[in-house]
Amino acid sequence: MDASFVALETRNSPMHIGSILIYNPATAPGGFVRFKDILKFFESRMQLSRTIRQRLVRVPFDLDYPYWIEDPDFDLEYHVRHVALPAPGDWRQLCIQAARIFARPLDLNRPPWEFTVVEGLDGIEGIPKGCFAMVTKVHHAAIDGMSGIDLMEAMHTLDPNEPPPPGPDEWKPERVPNPAELLGKSYFNAVTNPLKQIEVAAKAAPGIAKAIKGLVAKDFSVSREMIAPKTRFNKVISPHRVVEGRSVPLADIKAIRALVPDAKVNDVFLAIVGGAMRKYLKAKDDLPDKTLTAMAPISVRSKQEKGDMGNQVAAMVAPLGTHIEDPVERLQYVQSKTTNSKAMTEAVGARNMTEASKVSPALWMSLGAQLYTRLGLANRGVGPMFTTVVTNVPGPPVPIYSTGARLESMMGLLCLTDGLGLGHVVQSYTTEATISFTACRELLPDPDFYAQCIEESFHELRDAAKNPPAAKPAKAAKPAAKAAQKTSAPRKVAAKAATRTPAKAGPAGTKPKAKRSTPPAKKPAAKAPRGKTK
Repeated sequence: MDASFVALETRNSPMHIGSILIYNPATAPGGFVRFKDILKFFESRMQLSRTIRQRLVRVPFDLDYPYWIEDPDFDLEYHVRHVALPAPGDWRQLCIQAARIFARPLDLNRPPWEFTVVEGLDGIEGIPKGCFAMVTKVHHAAIDGMSGIDLMEAMHTLDPNEPPPPGPDEWKPERVPNPAELLGKSYFNAVTNPLKQIEVAAKAAPGIAKAIKGLVAKDFSVSREMIAPKTRFNKVISPHRVVEGRSVPLADIKAIRALVPDAKVNDVFLAIVGGAMRKYLKAKDDLPDKTLTAMAPISVRSKQEKGDMGNQVAAMVAPLGTHIEDPVERLQYVQSKTTNSKAMTEAVGARNMTEASKVSPALWMSLGAQLYTRLGLANRGVGPMFTTVVTNVPGPPVPIYSTGARLESMMGLLCLTDGLGLGHVVQSYTTEATISFTACRELLPDPDFYAQCIEESFHELRDAAKNPPAAKPAKAAKPAAKAAQKTSAPRKVAAKAATRTPAKAGPAGTKPKAKRSTPPAKKPAAKAPRGKTK
C-alpha cells in the first residue's frame, strides 16, 4: 500500500497528506516565537519520530517495493520553511497560500516531508493577533492518519515549558545502497513472494468463508448502492488545489448522534458530507438520482505498531444518502449502510485486506498505477468505486504546544488522484472537530460555496437535534397507519440567521472558520474571492 502511493505520484497528483495548524504564541516564553526557536525545538525532538530523517530508495525498474533508509544528507532547514502573508492576512489568503504549498510535490530524494511556517495572520477573525500557522506535508507512503498523529506528538508537548527529551540523540545515517544491491534484494523478494502469498491466502480463507456464510445468512448484503454514479469529481485532475473547512462543536455532533439509535460519530460526519454534496451538486444541476458514496479508511494499526512508518489501513465504502433530502432520514440511511459495511468488513477481516496488499507484485502494481494516470482512464469511465473520501482522524483531546505556542486549531488536508478530485478530513481537537476538504480547482472552482454547503448541512442536523420530532401515535385507519410508517414528518429548518453556531469558548473556539456566525447571505461577500484559489 505504501508503494502504491509512490507509484501513483505524478506532477498533477502529489501523494502527500497534511494539515493547517494555527498557534497562539502567548503561552511561549516571552509571548512570542521566532523562526530559529522553531528550528531549535524541532531539532531537540527529532529522535522521537522515525519519519523525520528517513528517505525512500527506489529499486531500478520498480522490480521491488522501495526501501526506507536513514538519510545521510539530512538538512532540517530544507524541510522547515518560512513565509509571511501580505496585509491584511485573512483566512482567504491563508487558504490560498496553503493550497499553493500543498499542490507542489515533495522531493522524494529527501525525507518526504515539509513544514512551512506562515506569519502575518492578523486579519483572521476570531484568533488573537500575533498567531502563526504551519502548513504540513508528509508523503502518504510514510504515514497514515494514526501514525501522522504520532508525528504530531513528537513535534508537540503537553506543557508549554516542557524541556527537551533526556538522553543523547543516537540516530545514525545510512549509506545509500547502489543499484546492484537493490536488484539483489528484489531478486530475493521475488523468490520468497509466492510463499508469502500462500501464507496470506491461508490466513484469509477463514475470513472469506465467514463472509460467504454471513452473506447467505443475510448478516449483511451486497447491493448496487455500494457502486457510486460518476460525478464531476471523478475525472482526471489538474495540478491546482483548493482547500477550505469549517469546525463544529463536538457536543453538537454527539447530540445529533442521539437522533438515530446506534449511530456513531462517524455516521454523523458522513451524513453532513452527504448533505453538503447534495446541496452543491443540486445547485449545479448535476445531482445524480442514485446515492453517492465515500471511502472511509479503517485503521488496523496495533498498539505495537504505533510508532511504525507506513500505512496500516483497510477501507469501508459508505453510501452518503445524497438522494435523500431530509437530514434525519439521511442519517438513518447512512447508519444502516455503515452497519452493513462494517459487518462485511469484519467478516472478511480488515487486517486480512491490508495483509493481502503486501504481496502484490511490485512491478505490475507500479505499471498499472502509471498506465491509469498516463492514459487518462478516469475520463473514460474507469475510476474508483466511490465518489469521495471521508477520513476521520482523532486528534488530541487536550491542548498541545509547539515551541511553547498553544495549538488553537487544526484542519486536515488530503492527497488527490485521477478519478478522485474531492476528499474530506474530519479531525477532532479538544472540544471541536473540523470538517475540511481538499479539491482540484478545475473540478471545484468555488470552495467558499462548498464550505457554506457543509455549514448548512451541519446546521440542519443540529437544529433537528435541538427540536426532535415527537413520535406519532398509531392510528386505527389504514391510510393513517401507512402514514405513520414513514420515518418522520417533513422537518422545517429555522431561519439560518437565528440558528448560527454561537461564538464558543474553548481552545479551538477562536478558529475563524468554526465561528463564522453571520448568515449565509453575508458569506459570499466576505469569502467569494476564495473561489480563485490555486
